Amino acid sequence: MDNHDSSCGDHFKPGVEQVGMAQDEMFDRLSGTLCDPKESLAARFRALFTLRNLGGLRAVESIGRAFGDPSALLKHELAYCLGQMREPSAIPLLSSVLRDRQQEPMVRHEAGEALGAIGSPNVLDVLREYSSDPVIEKVAETCQLAVQRIEWLQNEQKREGTNLGSNPYLSVDPAPPSQERAVASLRATLLDCDAPLFDRYRAMFALRNAGGDESALALADGLSCGSALFRHEVAFVLGQMQSAVAVPALKATLSSPTESPMVRHECAEALGAIAQPHCAELLREHLLDPEVVVRESCEVALDIHESETCGEFQYANGLPRPAETIPAN
Repeated sequence: MDNHDSSCGDHFKPGVEQVGMAQDEMFDRLSGTLCDPKESLAARFRALFTLRNLGGLRAVESIGRAFGDPSALLKHELAYCLGQMREPSAIPLLSSVLRDRQQEPMVRHEAGEALGAIGSPNVLDVLREYSSDPVIEKVAETCQLAVQRIEWLQNEQKREGTNLGSNPYLSVDPAPPSQERAVASLRATLLDCDAPLFDRYRAMFALRNAGGDESALALADGLSCGSALFRHEVAFVLGQMQSAVAVPALKATLSSPTESPMVRHECAEALGAIAQPHCAELLREHLLDPEVVVRESCEVALDIHESETCGEFQYANGLPRPAETIPAN
């Protein structure tokens, strides 16, 4: 009886081949969902963020196949996820997206930022080349920041490292946080349009990491100054903080027809992450927005809102909680 029980247990224990096949099937399924234009954007985003959480070369290849999609929002998020994964194998793909002037500026911007996030000195030449791109507010500024981030990693990180504090969001950011701690001083730098953009970004991430209503309100003031690139990053970090005090500023910016779609789309996703009932109402109002990237962002933001409310999936940063997991070995 004992021998029979033991053999039955061995028979049903998955071997390496079975696990490998299960992984292959899962990657194929996720890649199929991500690349299928008939799927909802919410389903495609969930597949994308699951691939990001899984990581590795197979995930990079699966994500890369979706860059032919017509949705600028989806392609923007593809590049973002590749940067957060910090996979060097993604460098050729991201470089080609940055170089491709047929791609939307917000997609090229995110490719440049992703190259900076990966942080390899090998990308400095292409980033420096596009630091003078004619699309200044999106592409050129992004590449300038990415160059400065990599140079900081090379020259300053060790010296400043112990004074930077921790990043509770575990994200790879376009600039390190400032060593300054005083909220008033950080706010002054953040809102100083004559200060170097890299310094303003450093103040932004220091305020985010500090947390609290005072920091969130200081950041919210940043939605009304600086370039579209700067304002869109402010909206992104407010979404990370999930601070209710930022909702009025985010709602006003989303609702402004004269604001850049790049900024409005990030406000929509931030409101989805904050996940208050009245946020969902506003997002539904913009599902028919004239700007494609805004209405698509509202669709995804409503899914983010639902995910935050029920806790079944995690889109953004922090501990990964993917919709699908690799079977245990």
